Amino acid sequence: MKYSIIVIGDELLIGQVTDTNSGWIARHMTPRGWDVDTIQVVPDDPDQITRAIDRAFAQTDVVLMTGGLGPTKDDITKPTLCRYFGGELVLDETVEANVRQVMERRHLKLNEYTRLQAMVPSSCRVIQNEVGTAPLMWFERDDKVLVSMPGVPFELKAMMERAVIPQLLARYNDGEDIEFRTFVVTGIIESALAMQLDEFERQMPHGIHLAYLPEGGIIRLRLTGTSTDRDQINADMDRLSRQLHDILGGHIIADGDKRLPEILGDCLREKGLTLSTAESCTGGNIAHEITSIAGSSDYFKGAVVSYANEVKTSILGVSEQDIMDHGVVSEPVVRQMVEGACRVLGTDCAIATSGIAGPGGGTPAKPVGTVWMAAKCGDRVVAQVKQLPGDRDRVITRATLEAQLLLLSLINQK
Repeated sequence: MKYSIIVIGDELLIGQVTDTNSGWIARHMTPRGWDVDTIQVVPDDPDQITRAIDRAFAQTDVVLMTGGLGPTKDDITKPTLCRYFGGELVLDETVEANVRQVMERRHLKLNEYTRLQAMVPSSCRVIQNEVGTAPLMWFERDDKVLVSMPGVPFELKAMMERAVIPQLLARYNDGEDIEFRTFVVTGIIESALAMQLDEFERQMPHGIHLAYLPEGGIIRLRLTGTSTDRDQINADMDRLSRQLHDILGGHIIADGDKRLPEILGDCLREKGLTLSTAESCTGGNIAHEITSIAGSSDYFKGAVVSYANEVKTSILGVSEQDIMDHGVVSEPVVRQMVEGACRVLGTDCAIATSGIAGPGGGTPAKPVGTVWMAAKCGDRVVAQVKQLPGDRDRVITRATLEAQLLLLSLINQK
């Protein structure tokens, strides 16, 4: 099933706010067998919104729209949809009651502008927003559906999962089952992986295809199978999954669509190991990634963000002489940083980084993007240097990923 996305907001077009909603929608609709056809970003302008809807309905029967539902005068999505689908704006008492409850929970006073959130087109079916004040609106015309949703990301995510996705699946149940198998792969570049799987792909049964989803130093392989015979598609997918493991071996570090911090956390928990970090150029980003996983307190003890050299020497025990002789971005320094993290924080494992994230600070010998990283597990310490491309944010993000992969590889060797 194909659908279109329309994202509304002047702030998106001037770069003040980044659109994350369309990516989230696509990531959560695809596993349900829904493929996005087009994504349009349009300003808060009635004519442009109307033209965007026309274009979307010309291509697909379902349109998911976000944004423009706030209480201020520049949010004009509701009156525009009212004109498009007919009817008039009316006060919905159930929405008004929901708005009052939300405001009371937040200990905020209900003003007239917020109360106007309860005005909705008479041509829509209201879906109550359980986490916000702007109602979701479901429109149908000529067997086509448009769902208008708030642009606030946490409201959109919550209500998509609770209401919109289940109702779309019920409305468009075509009797076909769709199955997915996802594998997280590392240690091989995408082109080499494709060559290795060439024969495998050519022998896949009808109705099953393989997608390559690269992200930094990892690649997600996703098997997708569609059939009216659930037992057969499951049997085929299980067989192909085993074949992938036979072909790729240790390159597969996880089954399932898992993030790297989750994979690392599962490994630490399974082996009963604890972790700390000693970070310089990544500035605590590794610790942030690890603690973004619920339950990470089972294995993660803490971090030392040793941005200044005196923190490296006084807290982590890095030799001042080694810093003078080799520089702060060097193998001896990161090796001593992981040793210091394990000692100070009392952990079995540690990760350390020291590098030049830029835009300044590089030299011919150590250009911007040079990052030394080390990992320790038990008595073993490994270190590596990476030359990472991109701007400061990209260097930090990629160093965060590579450092976790380094520790994961070390743990799996035990």
